[in-house]
Amino acid sequence: MHHVFVYGTLKQGFSNFHVNGGQRVPGRFVTVQRLPLYIVGAELVPWLVDAPGRGEHVIGEVYAVDDRVLADMDVLEQVDEAGWYTRRTIAVRPLEAPATAPMTVFVYFGDPQRVAREGAHAGPLAEFSAEQDRRYRGG
Repeated sequence: MHHVFVYGTLKQGFSNFHVNGGQRVPGRFVTVQRLPLYIVGAELVPWLVDAPGRGEHVIGEVYAVDDRVLADMDVLEQVDEAGWYTRRTIAVRPLEAPATAPMTVFVYFGDPQRVAREGAHAGPLAEFSAEQDRRYRGG
């Protein structure tokens, strides 16, 4: 099993949750490092950039997923396709228990060049909201 931190459309009740066949780890989680989360492009995609120390401590959910679900998520996120996401590891903590030891999880980082090329509609944000998900126009 793998642990994946989701901060955007893969969260429970959001647009792409149908791809997330994992088991949710109870609670909400926050990144140990500050990271910039933007909304970018005509599709209004949530876009986390691997730039530690910038942005906010991002809030999301953690899921335990098997190899198949992780592969499905990789397909959705277009992992390693030019201009899209890469999957890397970061540290997160439970939001309600910040003194808890950090947990290492996978996360999807967006290509920072897309922010530079298309501009950000919002951000850096601490959290991608349900209202922002309703405006999301991706697939």
